[in-house]
Amino acid sequence: MEFEVSYHLDNEQQFWDELDDIVAAQCQSHGHIDDALRSYFAFVANYKGDYLHTEYDIARCSLKLLESVLFSAHQDYVRRQIIYSLLEEDSPDTLHLIVALLLFDGRDNEVTFEMMNEAGIFPRLAELIYERKDDNAGLHRMLLELLYEMSRIQRLRIQDLIQIEDDFIQYLFRVIEGLSDDVNDPYHYPIIRVLLILNEQYMVSAHDPGPDQAPTIKVTNKVIKTLSTHGTAFKTFGENIILLLNRESRLSLCTCQTRVTPLTKASSSQLLILKLLYLLFTTPSTYEYFYTNDLRVLVDVMIRNLLDLPLSARPLRHTYLRVLYPLLAHTQLKHPPHYKKDELLRLLTMMTASGGVMEHHFGAVDETTKRLVGRCVCVPWLKIGEHPEPTGEEGNAKAGTRKLLDVEIPGGMASSLSVVEVTTQKERPGVITGSRQRDEDQGNPDLEAGVMTTTQEKSPFEAEGEA
Repeated sequence: MEFEVSYHLDNEQQFWDELDDIVAAQCQSHGHIDDALRSYFAFVANYKGDYLHTEYDIARCSLKLLESVLFSAHQDYVRRQIIYSLLEEDSPDTLHLIVALLLFDGRDNEVTFEMMNEAGIFPRLAELIYERKDDNAGLHRMLLELLYEMSRIQRLRIQDLIQIEDDFIQYLFRVIEGLSDDVNDPYHYPIIRVLLILNEQYMVSAHDPGPDQAPTIKVTNKVIKTLSTHGTAFKTFGENIILLLNRESRLSLCTCQTRVTPLTKASSSQLLILKLLYLLFTTPSTYEYFYTNDLRVLVDVMIRNLLDLPLSARPLRHTYLRVLYPLLAHTQLKHPPHYKKDELLRLLTMMTASGGVMEHHFGAVDETTKRLVGRCVCVPWLKIGEHPEPTGEEGNAKAGTRKLLDVEIPGGMASSLSVVEVTTQKERPGVITGSRQRDEDQGNPDLEAGVMTTTQEKSPFEAEGEA
């Protein structure tokens, strides 16, 4: 994007004043809009090194345009011009601004992400992430966020999905491995989210092919393929997704001051992680991908969440149960010593108990819960011996529930690695999954119908005809 522009600025305030003048242009034709946009990009790129030093500065600069008369009066045309610029632009400074504009606009107006999909932007984003990794750390991180957000709200075009190369997926895993010693590195979470959403796209394509997918086209899930063939080289990813599930489920279950945004994010991320875990535990070549100690951490997380999820989150509890069975039946946990056997049996017995405290805690037992619990208790190493019965008296039952709710992760089992703290970005679709206490205190509405896959497509977990 080349445009001759000449300014003499003495200070930062002059930069922002001049930018206000550029985006305030009254444009009566597409040609005038194009001139104004060229002036905007050229001016910002020219002075980016002088006045735009932080991500906040980039965001502020983007919002100048997105909140301007120039944008509000010609939204569709300006969006299309910015999208086409992403396909053609090569300058890192200009690309950084273009990506920021699309990201911030798309979070408030999903039509932007839909337009990007229609224009075939996904392969371009993957190309930039792979080939421009050394240009600018802020740009690279924002490219990852844009790819995730665009892929989160819709089904990707099949012609774009099949263009993903093994090298690209392996590159993402390698980056996580390379950052394993830096627990505060900002790349951990964005890259993990990209891998999770790509797995989601592959699952949707496999179980619910779209109208543009010919029956003869079979899309290989390259996330699972990579872990099947190179899993021993990418163990850090496995450690981190379990830690992330633990962290985000705690965020979802705890009583916290910020109510909606982080909880919605946590529920969405939990579903993405659980779906990946389901595939890993049902694919023979990845049965033993995880370290045994990390699997034990996962068992503790699942016990806690199955107990503490509110009644309104029954579909999410079903998803946990669907993952629990292959976790117990296929992984190293099937070998002695059998971790938390008594606690697991007690939990599963409690979940199908009728009447009394247990029914008050879990709600009336539905057929899907019965079927899923029945599958879990048929795991051979759980069937050995007598099933522990829940205590009969209400007070003792409450105490038993509290004991199970207080499952802690032993320090010796926890990984020393971590992902960065969950950001407060808005994520849709998702479910506001409160704690049981929050439901009682705040009157949380029934969210059962709100649990959905990230792409609003049929969930692969419904293959058995289960709700």
